[in-house]
Amino acid sequence: MICIFLIIKKGVKVKGSDVNSLYPSRMRDCDMAVGNPIFFKGDIRLIDANAFGFFYCEIIAPNNIKHPIIQTHVKTHGGIRTIAPIGIWEDMLFSAEMDNAKKYGYQFKILWGYKFERKIIFKSYVDNLYSLRQQFPKTNPLNYIAKLLLNSLYGRFGMEDSFSDNIIINDLKTLKEFMKNHSDDIINMIDFNNNQTFIQYRPKSKDVNTELYGTLETHNTNVAIASAITAYARIHMSYFKNNPNFNLYYSDTDSAYIDRPLPKDMVSSTILGKLKLENVLNKAIFLAPKVYYLETIDSKDIYKVKGLKHKVELTKT
Repeated sequence: MICIFLIIKKGVKVKGSDVNSLYPSRMRDCDMAVGNPIFFKGDIRLIDANAFGFFYCEIIAPNNIKHPIIQTHVKTHGGIRTIAPIGIWEDMLFSAEMDNAKKYGYQFKILWGYKFERKIIFKSYVDNLYSLRQQFPKTNPLNYIAKLLLNSLYGRFGMEDSFSDNIIINDLKTLKEFMKNHSDDIINMIDFNNNQTFIQYRPKSKDVNTELYGTLETHNTNVAIASAITAYARIHMSYFKNNPNFNLYYSDTDSAYIDRPLPKDMVSSTILGKLKLENVLNKAIFLAPKVYYLETIDSKDIYKVKGLKHKVELTKT
């Protein structure tokens, strides 16, 4: 683990700011990947300079970049980890994120991918729900419901479309037929005393007898849309990663701690996508993502430890 101990120089105050509804703001303002995907091989940008979609590329990160911004997944003994490396590797990424990374010195060789149409599709959805939030205080259930709908929709699009189903079978003949067709799909079985059998399973459309088991649900997932939204969020936060106008001390999904005031046109506590000042710091210790200690200018202690849900006594040394 790398520990970063920040003793802020006299006269320098670190400002911690959060983006106001980061994901909903990207949903409202950015083009989504829609329509039927078109598979291609080779560098699509040689034929269509404005091609939009998901490209599998050879990626070359600049060796001198202070805060790498293109992420990838790697297997470790502790499981899958997300890193932002330097060097050369291959990966699939969103075209808008690729174009943004070129500004910071990244190079890309497009090998193959999927081209999509582009369209803003969530503007009215986000505007209506955000307007509803503003009509009610945070203690009102309608404010909370609107917030949940705004923040959870993009994740629903990214869910794996493999939901379990439940069925109760009342006779042996039907049970034998079901076991014959779905023996590999069964998650759990419970035999009741009245000769009924409860089965939890993962249905497969090609095997389901709709007369016996009913029709399959449609969940309307769309990984392209979910991936585009999260990529746009990373693009939005890349403004803070390698900006020569200030030093970056810490950055999270939707927050940044820097040593300069933000431009006034970026600051608002009510406008989607703009930032609101959360605290000004004298001292800070950042140990890992979502693991930190802050001392504000009014001597208030703030700390967060991912996974820790109860108060603990802190020893500052």
